[in-house]
Amino acid sequence: MFEAVVGVLNWVIALVPFAVFGIVAKTVAMQGFAPFKSLAAFIVAVLLALALQACYYLTRVKFGSWVHPLKFLAGGSDAFLTAFSTSSSAAAMPITFEVLQTKVGLRESSAALGALVGANFNNDGTALYEAMSALYISQLIGQHLTLGQQLIVILTSIFASVGAANIPNAGLVTMTLVFTSVGLPTQYIALLVTVDWFLDRCRTAINVMGDMTVSALLDGKKPRSVDEA
Repeated sequence: MFEAVVGVLNWVIALVPFAVFGIVAKTVAMQGFAPFKSLAAFIVAVLLALALQACYYLTRVKFGSWVHPLKFLAGGSDAFLTAFSTSSSAAAMPITFEVLQTKVGLRESSAALGALVGANFNNDGTALYEAMSALYISQLIGQHLTLGQQLIVILTSIFASVGAANIPNAGLVTMTLVFTSVGLPTQYIALLVTVDWFLDRCRTAINVMGDMTVSALLDGKKPRSVDEA
């Protein structure tokens, strides 16, 4: 049974590129290249939203902990780069845990709760991306979402991000929950695959920054003493 499951998964991995090509070809045949041109604006919007989220994190660090925001960014640079290059907060987890103690200067307990526990539940960047993806597709196909449906998108995006695995492109899997909750056609998720490889890296870095922010807030406004170090 295990070998059969592995065989099916290998077939899925092998056939996904052809399936995406088929959906993209159908979209181009029916709507032209307009949907792909709009993807550029979608990328800019997502990057701007992630940048605003990063500014929010730095503001929380400044007023909610003893860590200076510049020290926070410089100390966490290795963790951010690892998250961006691997698209996995789980792969960056040990580096995040280390830099929080050695370069940022947080207590081990605070670093552990934020970096190790938070990495499994705190995926704010993924939640933001999934909500924006649903709104983008709804505008692309002309399916108006009411205020109530937009609220449902927000809530399901939060729940879906918590349940997303810490592996590359996991957000595309949980995004189906967001789309089906408001009746959006899930086949349009394939359009996002063309840009998800890049946006996934960006939102993973924001996920790691969120974990580090939680650690800094847990550490309080008093740095650890020499005896604690």
